[in-house]
Amino acid sequence: MTSRALGGRATGSLVVALVGGLAAFLWPLFLSPDAAVLPAQAPILFALVLPLVLAIVLSELAGGRLDVKALAMLGVLAAVGMILRPLSAGTAGLELIFFLMILGGRVFGPGFGFALGAITMFGSALITGGVGPWLPHQMLAAGFVGLFAGWLPAARGRAEIAVLTGYGMVAAFGYGWLMDFAFWPFSLGGGTDISFHPGAPALENLHRFVLYNLATSMGWNLGRALTNAVLLTVLGTPLLRLLRRAARTASFDIPDDEQPGILATGAQLG
Repeated sequence: MTSRALGGRATGSLVVALVGGLAAFLWPLFLSPDAAVLPAQAPILFALVLPLVLAIVLSELAGGRLDVKALAMLGVLAAVGMILRPLSAGTAGLELIFFLMILGGRVFGPGFGFALGAITMFGSALITGGVGPWLPHQMLAAGFVGLFAGWLPAARGRAEIAVLTGYGMVAAFGYGWLMDFAFWPFSLGGGTDISFHPGAPALENLHRFVLYNLATSMGWNLGRALTNAVLLTVLGTPLLRLLRRAARTASFDIPDDEQPGILATGAQLG
């Protein structure tokens, strides 16, 4: 089995996105946050996220892993996600957009998946009026969902759907945990067992966060996970076939019996 590994520029952009994105969420564990910091940091973070998405897309284009037709597919999937998000509205954790990010990342690769997640969140926020200090964090967290989908191991048929379904459930919780952590240090006072305590050891604050998340967000995360599982199980096979046919039309020269693997781009298709 042959593969096309990520180029140096694409790898560098994804590493920056991963490390920088995690730092944007986890910095309160190592620094003492101030409530005034959250609104102030949002424009700075937003100004960093958009060039990062652009850099990843340009790296994929320059490396020959995406062409203009695949770029058009990025726009189509993002537009579909922008339409679906207001329809679901996140009620009881029911989100109809994450399965598209997972399938897009699976077929077209981690760079495509990250860009798809971030662009979908950005566009849907403009449509729904959901622009606020939370938006850059949503873009990063959704980008991670598509990013790691592109790094899932090779599989075929029912095994592939099982892998994607399992990942969809894990990613649903991961997205919820990241978004909760982005605001948890600023949302409660320090007088409860589930509050963030500035200056406390990182493991102690993580323990408090787990308790907070179980008490406030478990139902929403579970609803998101089940939604992903149902949609991927029901629609995964036909949509994978459709996306891969579109990818072949977009001039990806990959044998039919190959699947994307670790560090493979979306050009490595099954």
